[in-house]
Amino acid sequence: MKLHTSKMSGSARRAELVAAILGVPLERQPVDLSVAEQRAGLAAINPNAKVPVLEDGDFRLWESRAIMQYLCANSPDQTLYPSEPRARAEVDRWLFWDAAHLSPAVGPITFERMWKKLIGQGDADPALIARYERFLQQFAAVLDAQVAGKTWILGDTLTLADLSIAATLMYAKPARLPLERYPNLLAWFARVQAQPAWRSTEPPAMGW
Repeated sequence: MKLHTSKMSGSARRAELVAAILGVPLERQPVDLSVAEQRAGLAAINPNAKVPVLEDGDFRLWESRAIMQYLCANSPDQTLYPSEPRARAEVDRWLFWDAAHLSPAVGPITFERMWKKLIGQGDADPALIARYERFLQQFAAVLDAQVAGKTWILGDTLTLADLSIAATLMYAKPARLPLERYPNLLAWFARVQAQPAWRSTEPPAMGW
C-alpha cells in the first residue's frame, strides 16, 4: 500500500499513527503542501487535494478516519477498532464527534496563529480566534469529562478515538489552545504523547 502523506498534517498523522501501531508496511509518498505543483498532482488522486490518500492496488481511499478504519480492517487481531457492535459504535461516535465538533473548532485557531502569516495572508484575526476558542472550550469540556478516571477515551484500551482526537490537538502548544482548565484532557493527551507511535510521527521542528 502507498500513502500520500505530509509530516505537517494532523489528518495524515492519523493514518501514520495507526500504521505505526499495527506495523502496517507502507510506501510513503511525501507531499509538500506549500508547492503548487504537488498540490495539483494530489488533486489528480483526491478531488479535495488533501492528504492523506491511501492506494491499495487499484483502490484509492481518502479521508483520514476512513483510512484508519481500513488499515484496521486489514489487520487481524488488532484492538484499535473493536468488532463488537456497541464497542465499535462508541469508537465511531468519538470519530464523528472529532470530525463534526472538535476539529472545526481547532482548525481555525491553528490556522490563524500558525499558518496564516507563514503563507502570506497577514496577521491573526483576534475576533475570529476568540469565536473559535469559545467553541473549543465547549467541546474540550466534553472530552475532559469523558476521560475523567479513565486511561483512554473508552476505558483501558487505546482506540482509534484516542488517535484521531490526539492528532487534532497535535499543535496545541504552538497554537496556544486554551486547554489549561481541563486537567483530565491534558493528562490523557500526555499519555498519548508518550506512545512510541506518537514520537515516531512527530513533525519537523519549525521554531514555533
